[in-house]
Amino acid sequence: MVNTKTLVRSLAAAVGLMVVSAGVSVAQPQSQQVSPSDTVRSFYKLMREKKFREAFALSIYGPAIDPLSPAEFEDLRVDFDKMAGAIPEEVNITGEQISGDSATVFVKVKDEENKDQAQPVTLIMGARGWLLGDRSNQGIVNKAGKNFFFNARINIHHDEVQAMMTRISLAQLLYSQQHAGKFADMPTLILGGLIPKDLEGTESTGYRFRITASADGKTWNAAAEPAQYGRTGKLSYYMDAAGVRSGDTGGKPLPVPKN
Repeated sequence: MVNTKTLVRSLAAAVGLMVVSAGVSVAQPQSQQVSPSDTVRSFYKLMREKKFREAFALSIYGPAIDPLSPAEFEDLRVDFDKMAGAIPEEVNITGEQISGDSATVFVKVKDEENKDQAQPVTLIMGARGWLLGDRSNQGIVNKAGKNFFFNARINIHHDEVQAMMTRISLAQLLYSQQHAGKFADMPTLILGGLIPKDLEGTESTGYRFRITASADGKTWNAAAEPAQYGRTGKLSYYMDAAGVRSGDTGGKPLPVPKN
Protein backbone atom coordinates (compact mmCIF):
# COMPACT_ATOMS: atom_id res chain seq x y z
CA MET A 1 0.00 0.00 0.00
CA VAL A 2 0.95 3.62 -0.15
CA ASN A 3 1.71 6.50 2.17
CA THR A 4 -0.71 8.19 4.53
CA LYS A 5 -1.69 11.03 2.21
CA THR A 6 -2.18 8.81 -0.82
CA LEU A 7 -4.27 6.34 1.19
CA VAL A 8 -7.00 8.90 1.74
CA ARG A 9 -6.72 10.41 -1.73
CA SER A 10 -6.89 7.10 -3.63
CA LEU A 11 -10.25 5.90 -2.32
CA ALA A 12 -11.68 9.40 -2.49
CA ALA A 13 -10.72 9.59 -6.17
CA ALA A 14 -11.41 5.99 -7.19
CA VAL A 15 -11.66 2.56 -5.68
CA GLY A 16 -8.26 2.90 -4.09
CA LEU A 17 -6.59 0.96 -1.33
CA MET A 18 -7.42 3.45 1.42
CA VAL A 19 -9.56 1.89 4.09
CA VAL A 20 -10.20 2.66 7.71
CA SER A 21 -11.36 0.67 10.70
CA ALA A 22 -13.15 0.93 14.01
CA GLY A 23 -13.01 -1.53 16.87
CA VAL A 24 -16.71 -2.26 16.80
CA SER A 25 -18.63 -5.44 16.13
CA VAL A 26 -20.31 -5.90 12.76
CA ALA A 27 -23.53 -7.61 11.82
CA GLN A 28 -21.60 -10.68 10.69
CA PRO A 29 -18.53 -11.03 12.94
CA GLN A 30 -15.32 -11.97 11.19
CA SER A 31 -13.60 -15.24 11.81
CA GLN A 32 -10.77 -17.09 10.14
CA GLN A 33 -13.37 -18.93 8.04
CA VAL A 34 -14.27 -15.69 6.24
CA SER A 35 -12.09 -15.47 3.13
CA PRO A 36 -10.12 -12.38 2.05
CA SER A 37 -12.46 -12.04 -0.95
CA ASP A 38 -15.56 -12.13 1.27
CA THR A 39 -13.98 -9.47 3.49
CA VAL A 40 -13.37 -7.19 0.51
CA ARG A 41 -16.93 -7.72 -0.78
CA SER A 42 -18.35 -6.86 2.63
CA PHE A 43 -16.21 -3.75 2.93
CA TYR A 44 -17.27 -2.32 -0.43
CA LYS A 45 -20.93 -3.16 0.21
CA LEU A 46 -20.93 -1.48 3.62
CA MET A 47 -19.11 1.56 2.27
CA ARG A 48 -21.64 1.97 -0.55
CA GLU A 49 -24.41 1.77 2.06
CA LYS A 50 -22.54 4.40 4.13
CA LYS A 51 -22.38 2.07 7.11
CA PHE A 52 -18.97 3.47 7.85
CA ARG A 53 -18.26 2.07 11.29
CA GLU A 54 -19.21 -1.43 10.16
CA ALA A 55 -17.05 -1.05 7.05
CA PHE A 56 -14.16 0.41 9.02
CA ALA A 57 -14.18 -2.62 11.31
CA LEU A 58 -12.99 -4.72 8.37
CA SER A 59 -9.61 -2.97 8.10
CA ILE A 60 -6.48 -2.01 10.03
CA TYR A 61 -7.44 1.57 10.90
CA GLY A 62 -9.13 1.07 14.27
CA PRO A 63 -6.74 3.32 16.22
CA ALA A 64 -7.66 6.19 13.87
CA ILE A 65 -11.40 5.77 14.54
CA ASP A 66 -11.82 4.34 18.03
CA PRO A 67 -10.68 7.46 19.96
CA LEU A 68 -12.79 9.89 17.90
CA SER A 69 -15.56 11.69 19.71
CA PRO A 70 -18.99 11.69 18.00
CA ALA A 71 -18.36 15.30 16.94
CA GLU A 72 -14.97 14.42 15.44
CA PHE A 73 -16.43 11.47 13.58
CA GLU A 74 -19.15 13.71 12.15
CA ASP A 75 -16.48 16.22 11.14
CA LEU A 76 -14.82 13.49 9.08
CA ARG A 77 -18.07 12.15 7.65
CA VAL A 78 -17.87 14.44 4.61
CA ASP A 79 -14.58 12.75 3.71
CA PHE A 80 -16.07 9.29 4.25
CA ASP A 81 -19.05 10.23 2.07
CA LYS A 82 -16.63 11.14 -0.74
CA MET A 83 -14.93 7.78 -0.36
CA ALA A 84 -18.26 5.96 -0.51
CA GLY A 85 -19.28 7.91 -3.59
CA ALA A 86 -16.11 6.82 -5.38
CA ILE A 87 -16.96 3.12 -5.09
CA PRO A 88 -18.67 1.79 -8.23
CA GLU A 89 -21.75 -0.38 -8.00
CA GLU A 90 -20.01 -3.24 -9.77
CA VAL A 91 -16.89 -4.58 -8.09
CA ASN A 92 -15.81 -7.90 -9.58
CA ILE A 93 -13.28 -10.04 -7.74
CA THR A 94 -11.15 -12.05 -10.12
CA GLY A 95 -9.03 -13.98 -7.65
CA GLU A 96 -7.03 -14.00 -4.44
CA GLN A 97 -3.61 -15.08 -3.22
CA ILE A 98 -2.89 -16.06 0.39
CA SER A 99 0.62 -16.25 1.80
CA GLY A 100 0.76 -16.95 5.52
CA ASP A 101 -0.90 -14.07 7.37
CA SER A 102 -1.19 -11.80 4.33
CA ALA A 103 -3.37 -11.91 1.23
CA THR A 104 -4.06 -10.05 -1.99
CA VAL A 105 -7.50 -9.84 -3.57
CA PHE A 106 -7.69 -8.83 -7.22
CA VAL A 107 -10.58 -6.47 -7.93
CA LYS A 108 -11.81 -5.38 -11.35
CA VAL A 109 -13.82 -2.16 -11.59
CA LYS A 110 -14.99 0.15 -14.36
CA ASP A 111 -13.14 3.42 -14.79
CA GLU A 112 -14.64 6.71 -15.99
CA GLU A 113 -14.45 5.49 -19.60
CA ASN A 114 -16.24 2.24 -18.66
CA LYS A 115 -13.05 0.25 -19.19
CA ASP A 116 -12.02 -2.57 -16.88
CA GLN A 117 -9.38 -1.57 -14.37
CA ALA A 118 -7.67 -4.13 -12.14
CA GLN A 119 -6.64 -3.27 -8.59
CA PRO A 120 -4.93 -5.42 -5.97
CA VAL A 121 -6.24 -5.03 -2.43
CA THR A 122 -3.91 -6.09 0.39
CA LEU A 123 -5.12 -7.76 3.58
CA ILE A 124 -3.51 -9.08 6.74
CA MET A 125 -4.74 -11.55 9.33
CA GLY A 126 -5.91 -9.89 12.53
CA ALA A 127 -7.11 -11.26 15.82
CA ARG A 128 -10.67 -11.67 14.48
CA GLY A 129 -9.96 -12.45 10.84
CA TRP A 130 -8.81 -10.77 7.66
CA LEU A 131 -8.39 -6.98 7.63
CA LEU A 132 -7.88 -4.71 4.66
CA GLY A 133 -4.48 -3.05 4.95
CA ASP A 134 -0.84 -3.96 5.51
CA ARG A 135 1.59 -4.08 8.41
CA SER A 136 3.59 -0.97 7.51
CA ASN A 137 0.54 1.27 7.29
CA GLN A 138 -0.81 -0.33 10.44
CA GLY A 139 2.25 1.06 12.21
CA ILE A 140 1.62 4.54 10.77
CA VAL A 141 -1.97 4.48 11.96
CA ASN A 142 -1.06 3.20 15.42
CA LYS A 143 1.42 6.05 15.82
CA ALA A 144 -0.92 8.80 14.60
CA GLY A 145 -4.03 7.52 16.39
CA LYS A 146 -7.06 9.80 16.18
CA ASN A 147 -5.02 12.40 14.29
CA PHE A 148 -4.45 10.09 11.32
CA PHE A 149 -7.38 11.22 9.18
CA PHE A 150 -7.13 14.85 10.16
CA ASN A 151 -3.43 14.87 9.28
CA ALA A 152 -4.14 13.16 5.98
CA ARG A 153 -6.91 15.66 5.20
CA ILE A 154 -4.55 18.54 5.99
CA ASN A 155 -1.82 17.16 3.73
CA ILE A 156 -4.27 16.76 0.87
CA HIS A 157 -5.60 20.29 1.35
CA HIS A 158 -2.06 21.68 1.33
CA ASP A 159 -1.38 20.00 -2.00
CA GLU A 160 -4.68 21.22 -3.40
CA VAL A 161 -4.08 24.82 -2.29
CA GLN A 162 -0.64 24.75 -3.89
CA ALA A 163 -2.21 23.49 -7.13
CA MET A 164 -4.96 26.12 -6.92
CA MET A 165 -2.38 28.87 -6.51
CA THR A 166 -0.78 27.72 -9.75
CA ARG A 167 -4.19 27.77 -11.41
CA ILE A 168 -4.86 31.30 -10.13
CA SER A 169 -1.52 32.48 -11.51
CA LEU A 170 -2.33 31.01 -14.92
CA ALA A 171 -5.80 32.57 -14.76
CA GLN A 172 -4.29 35.99 -14.14
CA LEU A 173 -1.90 35.50 -17.03
CA LEU A 174 -4.72 34.55 -19.38
CA TYR A 175 -6.91 37.41 -18.17
CA SER A 176 -4.12 39.95 -18.67
CA GLN A 177 -3.53 38.71 -22.20
CA GLN A 178 -7.19 39.34 -22.96
CA HIS A 179 -7.43 42.72 -21.16
CA ALA A 180 -4.46 44.80 -22.22
CA GLY A 181 -2.15 43.60 -19.48
CA LYS A 182 -4.52 44.22 -16.58
CA PHE A 183 -5.25 41.76 -13.79
CA ALA A 184 -8.53 40.92 -12.00
CA ASP A 185 -9.98 40.17 -8.58
CA MET A 186 -11.60 36.88 -7.58
CA PRO A 187 -15.24 37.66 -8.58
CA THR A 188 -14.08 38.73 -12.04
CA LEU A 189 -11.97 35.60 -12.56
CA ILE A 190 -14.86 33.40 -11.40
CA LEU A 191 -17.32 35.23 -13.67
CA GLY A 192 -14.97 34.62 -16.58
CA GLY A 193 -14.81 30.89 -15.81
CA LEU A 194 -11.07 31.05 -15.15
CA ILE A 195 -11.23 29.70 -11.59
CA PRO A 196 -13.90 27.59 -9.83
CA LYS A 197 -16.80 29.25 -8.03
CA ASP A 198 -16.33 27.09 -4.94
CA LEU A 199 -13.36 29.30 -3.99
CA GLU A 200 -16.00 31.68 -2.63
CA GLY A 201 -16.65 29.19 0.19
CA THR A 202 -14.59 26.82 2.30
CA GLU A 203 -16.58 23.57 2.22
CA SER A 204 -14.78 21.88 -0.67
CA THR A 205 -11.32 23.40 -0.18
CA GLY A 206 -11.06 23.78 3.60
CA TYR A 207 -9.48 27.19 2.93
CA ARG A 208 -10.51 30.83 2.69
CA PHE A 209 -9.21 32.28 -0.58
CA ARG A 210 -8.78 35.95 -1.48
CA ILE A 211 -7.66 37.37 -4.81
CA THR A 212 -7.27 41.12 -5.19
CA ALA A 213 -6.06 43.47 -7.88
CA SER A 214 -4.83 47.04 -7.62
CA ALA A 215 -7.15 49.86 -8.70
CA ASP A 216 -5.24 50.26 -11.96
CA GLY A 217 -5.15 46.50 -12.54
CA LYS A 218 -1.37 46.45 -12.85
CA THR A 219 -0.66 44.26 -9.81
CA TRP A 220 -2.42 41.46 -7.99
CA ASN A 221 -2.05 39.06 -5.09
CA ALA A 222 -3.77 35.98 -3.70
CA ALA A 223 -3.92 34.57 -0.18
CA ALA A 224 -5.40 31.52 1.53
CA GLU A 225 -5.79 30.51 5.18
CA PRO A 226 -7.27 27.33 6.69
CA ALA A 227 -10.95 27.57 7.54
CA GLN A 228 -10.24 25.55 10.70
CA TYR A 229 -6.63 25.61 11.77
CA GLY A 230 -5.46 22.12 12.69
CA ARG A 231 -8.52 20.50 11.11
CA THR A 232 -8.59 21.63 7.47
CA GLY A 233 -5.05 22.95 7.21
CA LYS A 234 -2.08 24.42 9.01
CA LEU A 235 -0.25 26.47 6.39
CA SER A 236 -1.22 29.97 5.25
CA TYR A 237 -0.36 31.08 1.72
CA TYR A 238 0.45 34.32 -0.07
CA MET A 239 1.14 34.72 -3.79
CA ASP A 240 1.89 37.57 -6.14
CA ALA A 241 3.79 37.89 -9.41
CA ALA A 242 6.98 36.89 -7.57
CA GLY A 243 5.63 33.47 -6.60
CA VAL A 244 4.05 31.56 -3.71
CA ARG A 245 5.04 31.68 -0.05
CA SER A 246 3.64 29.56 2.76
CA GLY A 247 4.09 29.18 6.48
CA ASP A 248 2.43 28.10 9.71
CA THR A 249 1.01 31.24 11.32
CA GLY A 250 -1.59 29.54 13.47
CA GLY A 251 -4.25 30.11 10.83
CA LYS A 252 -3.62 33.85 10.47
CA PRO A 253 -2.82 35.51 7.12
CA LEU A 254 0.79 35.20 6.05
CA PRO A 255 2.58 38.57 6.38
CA VAL A 256 2.85 40.42 3.09
CA PRO A 257 6.48 40.53 1.96
CA LYS A 258 8.08 43.96 2.04
CA ASN A 259 9.29 45.40 -1.23
